[in-house]
Amino acid sequence: MNKKDVLKAIQTAKGSTKRNFKQSVDLIINLKSMDLKKGENQFDDFVDLPHTKGKKTKVCALVGPELEDNAKKVCDKTIRQDEFQKLNKLMIKKIAKQYDYFIAQANIMAKVATTFGKALGPRGKMPNPKIGCVVPPKADLTVSYNRLQKLIKLSTKKGGSIKTIIGNEEMEDKDLVENIMTAYNHFIKNLPNEKDNVKNVLVKLTMGPSIVINEKVVEEKGVEVEKKVEKPVEKKVVEEKEVKAEEKIEKGDEEEKKEEKKKSEAGVKKDE
Repeated sequence: MNKKDVLKAIQTAKGSTKRNFKQSVDLIINLKSMDLKKGENQFDDFVDLPHTKGKKTKVCALVGPELEDNAKKVCDKTIRQDEFQKLNKLMIKKIAKQYDYFIAQANIMAKVATTFGKALGPRGKMPNPKIGCVVPPKADLTVSYNRLQKLIKLSTKKGGSIKTIIGNEEMEDKDLVENIMTAYNHFIKNLPNEKDNVKNVLVKLTMGPSIVINEKVVEEKGVEVEKKVEKPVEKKVVEEKEVKAEEKIEKGDEEEKKEEKKKSEAGVKKDE
């Protein structure tokens, strides 16, 4: 898969369906020849994109007094440690649904797990140290917040395909291309047989049709291969026919000569 083919697919997708709202651009990677029941074939990882996803990522900070001021300036919602006990189950479920990521101060993680674990855990939203969501008391949350705006998650746990938001239709085509190439290259490196485990790659707008990247090129290659196979066969058949025709003509000439010779000999005997 190359940038030129990705660009064509994006432009086709953008021109397919117009709506009265800003549509997201989705990336879909369908897999093949993989037994996803095996743990070693499952993929569940985050990818840092070079550009924003085109959609705001809402972040909630769960902090102690040390990070409160910084969290209020940077994050979309801040909940202090001493406010945890005021939250009931319904309120916690609402918060878990409302925000995409949760940043937690490291030294209060035990209380975060006790209070929010049952709501965040099943949704895969518990503060994750791998993506910078568990931070020390003196951290600058701006770094974590900005990273989360460009972070996507790719997972094969829901079936034989990957689907993720990669941007929106108002973004520059080149930025969308770079986001797609980054996500694709990161993903295939973790497959057992890399690109040979990819059935096809598609892009689509929220309400638009799925556009297969590189589909036209594949079809053209198929025609070329077909010609390469058929041409030598056709040539060989023609050559064989020509040879047979020449042999037939030569045979006919020889028989005609023999016949004339017989007639000539018969005439000579008659004159005698």
